Amino acid sequence: MAYPFPARRSRAPRAREMSVFFAVAAVAAVSSFAAEKAPSKGEKLFALTVRPLFAEKCFGCHGEDPEKIKGDYVMTDRESLLKGGETYGKDAVVVGDGAKSPLYAMVLREEPDFEMPPKEADQLTRQEADAIRDWIDAGAPWPEDARIAWIQKNHAPGVTVKTSGGLNDGWTHRRYDPAGLWAYRPVKAPDPTGLGEGLNPVDSLIGAALAEKGLKAAPRADPRTLIRRVTFDLTGLPPKPEEIEAFAAAAERDAEGAWRDLVDRLLDSPQYGEQWARHWLDVVRYADSSGFANDYERPNTWRYRDYVIRAFNEDKPYDQFIREQIAGDEIDRGDPEMLIAVGFLRMGPWEHTGMSVAKVTRQLFLDDITDSVGQVFLAQALQCARCHDHKFDPVPTRDYYAMQAVFATTQFAEVDAPWLPEENTGGMEEDERYHRLRDEANEALLARLSEKQREYERAWFAEKGLPYRSRAEAKKAKAPAKDLPPGKLFRTPDEFGQERIGRKWDNRFGWEFDRYRPIAYTVYDGKTRTVKAEYNRLEMPGDPMKEGELEKTAILQTGNPFAPAAPVKPGVLSAVPGGLDTAIPDAVSGRRTALADWIASPENTLTARVMANRVWLWHFGRGLAGNPNNFGSTGKRPTHP
Repeated sequence: MAYPFPARRSRAPRAREMSVFFAVAAVAAVSSFAAEKAPSKGEKLFALTVRPLFAEKCFGCHGEDPEKIKGDYVMTDRESLLKGGETYGKDAVVVGDGAKSPLYAMVLREEPDFEMPPKEADQLTRQEADAIRDWIDAGAPWPEDARIAWIQKNHAPGVTVKTSGGLNDGWTHRRYDPAGLWAYRPVKAPDPTGLGEGLNPVDSLIGAALAEKGLKAAPRADPRTLIRRVTFDLTGLPPKPEEIEAFAAAAERDAEGAWRDLVDRLLDSPQYGEQWARHWLDVVRYADSSGFANDYERPNTWRYRDYVIRAFNEDKPYDQFIREQIAGDEIDRGDPEMLIAVGFLRMGPWEHTGMSVAKVTRQLFLDDITDSVGQVFLAQALQCARCHDHKFDPVPTRDYYAMQAVFATTQFAEVDAPWLPEENTGGMEEDERYHRLRDEANEALLARLSEKQREYERAWFAEKGLPYRSRAEAKKAKAPAKDLPPGKLFRTPDEFGQERIGRKWDNRFGWEFDRYRPIAYTVYDGKTRTVKAEYNRLEMPGDPMKEGELEKTAILQTGNPFAPAAPVKPGVLSAVPGGLDTAIPDAVSGRRTALADWIASPENTLTARVMANRVWLWHFGRGLAGNPNNFGSTGKRPTHP
């Protein structure tokens, strides 16, 4: 803090002022000395292990909120911690003897009626409990906050990662096990020299791992086994008997040439794209309907499915594949293929009900697509940073909402997009005619039931001695409720059931007729509008910026859309090399293109690893890294190399 002094003095400073000056200087000197003094074993245990454990497992009930203290036991300062609280009735800590301290028995869950934490799911591991015991053995030291921060910064194991910053300094300066950051390192081809004999580097790396465990490679498969394996792998279908015999004969003459020709033939077959598109569609959660209770059909979502099939059959470059699915509409809105590709952004579940709260439903989409992009392309479990900074990975909450801000201007629409020549629309005319006949039959049923309803109403009015009038007329005349028939007057359960089902089908038919129109299930950039789209097609407005509200993204406290905190701009994951220097425009359009460019960049350390791991998984049943959607520290690390 700066103190204002006169620019010039005509007299010497008073003794009191001098005393204050030297006192402040002395405190500063002592503080500096204390910060540089090596911490004791107990101080390190407390700063690096015990206090973080207390904060995570105990402070919620014993300190953070004075009005919610459980058992009269406060654990946020040393004196209160030692006392044990009025409910327990005796000291909880025997300083210098952890094994005899009741607190140690509590965290071991060996103190009847005082097991801590109360929930078994939250109980400490034996290693964590023993750390508390060792801290008590060391005298239960409780350094000041400044010294705790200094110890954590200078003595915590692991490495720090530069990010956009957490919600507190403790998280910002936290340390990580370097082994858990493997996916953030620059991609570098391993040197297979000396790793073992093999036909290629992959064989060498596998051979080296086998040798470490005293194992040998399996014998080479015979031609008939090979063709079955590769045909199932690439097309999902068994080879024909004549294909097996032809390959076996060719392999006798030229094994390598026969294998090369077989693989090329399978890769050129249309079944290759169909089989491998299935893998991708599983990752992006492709479905023909929206899920939840109503599970309405998604009009022409199959066009996205076929786009993925074409992408594999045409050997589309992966970076282009990424860009088209994230930002196809921004790249070329006039190309139907691009509008179809970006349907990826709408693959998550979506609820259509009149009871939905628009703001909540919108936030569910934003959360879903942020997490989906993170897992599909980057293998990052971003949802863990929605309510707080990530507990295990260098992903601050700020980054989560910066990624989400990229999609703040992304809106749903079913847009006219002409059929493509390669799309199979055969039989649609006949299907539509059948659909219309069913719709007409349903309309006729509802018309008959409506006429019956009017007949029953006339009878009701006649019985009451009242003149007949329709509900619309009665409502306009503000007639009292007693002068109106009580709702539906169907006299049989069949009529009641037919009317109810007929109304349901009437709504569904209107929604599902879109399947016969050349529509792309897509998105556009613009303001967020509140529209009732329970049964109706989501039309793109003529001017996307005329109606609605331009969303501004903020960090949401505990993920609550009604509790915004600090505003954030569009951005990317700052822990990825180059992430802090990547600019995402704050304009309405172009955000997704910039994000897609960053994801598809050769400098992005995650993207290529993620897809290479998926390809390995789809071929061999197990990825090199065991969790294909999570390359963070809680996922399984790669085995080779």
